[in-house]
Amino acid sequence: MQNNFVIHPDYNTIQDKVKSAIINFDDYKETLGDPGRNVIKIVDVDGKKYTIKSFKVPNVINQVVYRFFRKSKAQRSYEYANKLLSCGINTPFPVAYELNTTILLFKKSYYVSALEDCDLTYRELTTDFDIVDHEAILRAFTRFTYELHENGVNFLDHSPGNTLIKREKDGYKFSLVDLNRMEFGAMDFETRIKNFAKLTIHESMVRIMSNEYAKCTGKDEQTIFDLMWQYTKEFQYRYYRKIRIKKRIFFWKKKYKTISSESPI
Repeated sequence: MQNNFVIHPDYNTIQDKVKSAIINFDDYKETLGDPGRNVIKIVDVDGKKYTIKSFKVPNVINQVVYRFFRKSKAQRSYEYANKLLSCGINTPFPVAYELNTTILLFKKSYYVSALEDCDLTYRELTTDFDIVDHEAILRAFTRFTYELHENGVNFLDHSPGNTLIKREKDGYKFSLVDLNRMEFGAMDFETRIKNFAKLTIHESMVRIMSNEYAKCTGKDEQTIFDLMWQYTKEFQYRYYRKIRIKKRIFFWKKKYKTISSESPI
């Protein structure tokens, strides 16, 4: 097995300790979120907290693809995090990544980042409308998304669990996580609006976001709402159709988890 380990220059002094943490990944007990295909664990290195995300070994076809033709999710997460920070967009600081390969196949990969504290994620906004500053957060989040678009960042996994929210004295701090699916470059109007499609099933939230995005862009609010709501409904249809198909295919399983990181519920 070959290991390709890359660490950020700012963390060179703890390189051996980060490598050791990855090697001993299975021994750590504290996890972040619900373990699924990929598992995130919290580790302590020299008194500071970090997260290590272990990506599941891909299927055989993708083992070949990631070995020779495409960057791994761990590498993309690391590189995209650095690119976001260079644009002034918050994300947990990228520390390192490691790729495990054979001569012909890609196997495990790990992404290490600083652990970032937050008060909530966007998901809480979709489930708890009694949050005292609910609308203020939602409008600030919309302005943050506009900032992404202005910087040419199309966050393809712009979904409820992937934005950390921290209240600060002068407003809110938003940080992106789960970064391996992004595109960079100028975004046309429809692509920008489509980027909101995975966030919520609630029309009231879409109306607030479309109102705030209209203020940011100077474009017609009703046009933005109509398009945003259309894309939202189209995503919901595709998402639940996919769930129904999978349930039929895997009917023999006793339990099938239907809620993913993209689900707005």
